[in-house]
Amino acid sequence: MSKAVRMHATGGPEVMVLEDVEVGDPGPGEIRIRHHAVGLNFIDVYYRTGLYQQPLPGGLGMEGAGVVEAVGEGVTHLKPGDRAAYASHPPGAYSECRVMPARCVCRLPDAIDFDTGAAMMLKGLTAQYLLKRTLPQGGLQPGDYVLFHAIAGGVGLIAAQWAKALGLQLIGTAGTDEKCALALSLGATHAINYSKEDFVQRVREITGGRGVKVVYDSVGKDTWDKSLECLQPFGLMASFGNASGPVPPFAPGSLGAKGSLYVTRQTLFTHIATRESTQAMADELFAVVAGGQVRIRIDQRYPMAEVQQAHRGLEARKTTGCTILLP
Repeated sequence: MSKAVRMHATGGPEVMVLEDVEVGDPGPGEIRIRHHAVGLNFIDVYYRTGLYQQPLPGGLGMEGAGVVEAVGEGVTHLKPGDRAAYASHPPGAYSECRVMPARCVCRLPDAIDFDTGAAMMLKGLTAQYLLKRTLPQGGLQPGDYVLFHAIAGGVGLIAAQWAKALGLQLIGTAGTDEKCALALSLGATHAINYSKEDFVQRVREITGGRGVKVVYDSVGKDTWDKSLECLQPFGLMASFGNASGPVPPFAPGSLGAKGSLYVTRQTLFTHIATRESTQAMADELFAVVAGGQVRIRIDQRYPMAEVQQAHRGLEARKTTGCTILLP
């Protein structure tokens, strides 16, 4: 048996309850992992509210780290006793122990502790595919300007540090002076407090009127239109989340009028669809973390029994860096 957070209906944080669930043996292509720590991400809110659908009753959580207890037939890259971490479908990481697909589970280097492993996989792999794979026409070179919203969140703070290591000029946005100062301390070149300043005007000032090559946007509805105004001709609008709500329909013709812009909607799970791509991306993430170029900030820790409070803080934008749950 394992303690696990379950939901029997979609809704607010109150729909999450801690229950005893039975955990069996892994089948072909699966492992059983005992968690030491579990990551909290905004995608968990999307599943909880029903924006992203799953069968109910169901679990939550896409990210965790722990020790492999058993492996199923056909699993060759892991063995019992291995330290491991993952970002993976299906939801269910909010648990002491679970059986899950092995494809997206990676051996965790000894240099990285379990808390860091649980906090960094989904967010760090997201930063990797954005900065290394989701690129504007001609790619990104040192000195290029990029705009990154929600810069003080878990993905944003990793991206700020990684962008600095790549030589990019990252402009971040956040809702408080404190969050802006945090982003600047970790590598953002500029930080804009959108509650006080018009970020379109500031981006134009910073870039000498040229605009940025790419906007990385996990906010969605509230930032979409203004983000398009920040792009230079042939720039890329890369949407990867909906924290303020889904982006409403728009006329494709408007992209031509704004400078023949490109638009893409990315999701991590397309990038980690194979064992090979997952491992290649994770190897890059492990290297920058172990090498010190990227430091994973864990600013909130909650016992798993306090998961409702953890979700409330995340939705109220009261968090910075990463949040983990401890079984």
